[in-house]
Parts: sequence; C-alpha cells; structure tokens
Amino acid sequence: MIETTPLAGVKLIVPKKFADARGYFSETYNREIFLQAGIAVDFVQDNQSRSATVGTIRGLHFQSPPFAQDKLIRVLEGSILDVAVDLRRSSPTYGQYFATELSAENFKQMFVPVGFAHGFCTLEPDTEIFYKVSNPYAPTHDHGLAWDDPALGIPWPVTADAAVLSDKDHHHPRLADLVSPFE
Repeated sequence: MIETTPLAGVKLIVPKKFADARGYFSETYNREIFLQAGIAVDFVQDNQSRSATVGTIRGLHFQSPPFAQDKLIRVLEGSILDVAVDLRRSSPTYGQYFATELSAENFKQMFVPVGFAHGFCTLEPDTEIFYKVSNPYAPTHDHGLAWDDPALGIPWPVTADAAVLSDKDHHHPRLADLVSPFE
C-alpha cells in the first residue's frame, strides 16, 4: 500500500508482510509497483545506520544537484520520528514538514523525493535504519538545514540539550539563511 502525504511527492509505503510459524517474508521494494504509484527512481546506493542512543538526531540533510537524492527509508530495528522538509522554492508547501513514526513494528517506509531535507530522531536505543538513494554520496554537494529551527516548528521528541548530534549537524543554517538549490 502506498499513501500520499500533505507534501507532494513524499509518500508512505506499507509493504505486505506474510507471516507464519517461521517468521515473515516481505517484498520491501518492487520497481513496477513503485512506478504505478508515480515513483520512477533508479536507486543506486543502499545505506544503513545504527544509533545507540535515544534522542539521536541525524539531519536535516540533502544533496544539491546534480547529486540530489531521492530516498526510501525504513527501520530494521527500533523506531524513529522521520521528517521531510520541503525545500522546493516554487512549492506552495515550501518550508513545511511532514513527520511520521517509522518502526520495525509498524513496517512503514517513507519515500522522500529530491527537493526535500530529510532527518530523523531515534525513539529507542540501538535503532537501525536502512535507506536507498538515487545518487551516490557527494561530499561537495552535501548540505543541511538546522534541525531545531523554530521557523519549521517540528515537534522533535527530544530537547536541544538532550539531543545527540554530529558536529556537522550542529552547524547547519536555518531556513531563513538557506539558499535552496531546488526550484
């Protein structure tokens, strides 16, 4: 099942899960089903991260063209608050966010297209994330947006003093200071 969200292009995917006494099987990505839902992406790289601490923030990240990335995010273990922020300057939802809980239990995935910043906060210890991207990592095109920018109004489940961030994620600009590379 693929659901739309209030932000055009951002989608929630809930794959079917077939369970029996042995465990379960699920097809988490099927190109044809995604194409039918309007997701025509050639994923070129898979990434995986593990965060040991509750309240770990990763983001809000994006890559600029020509290395901009579509992302398909899912949680293998634990749970996160997953967030996409619209950075498309001509979009009626520019600067707005969509947030949802992704977990190993609810089995939801989020598709975040080019033109959005993406980030998440871990809700459980030892949370493991797997995501597909449509362009390889390009350090010279790697950018970010301040996760705690009050203008965004994202209801993060952690206070700024308790959040666990990389040094890089402490220094991203606020939306008002960002020159978005996306039309």
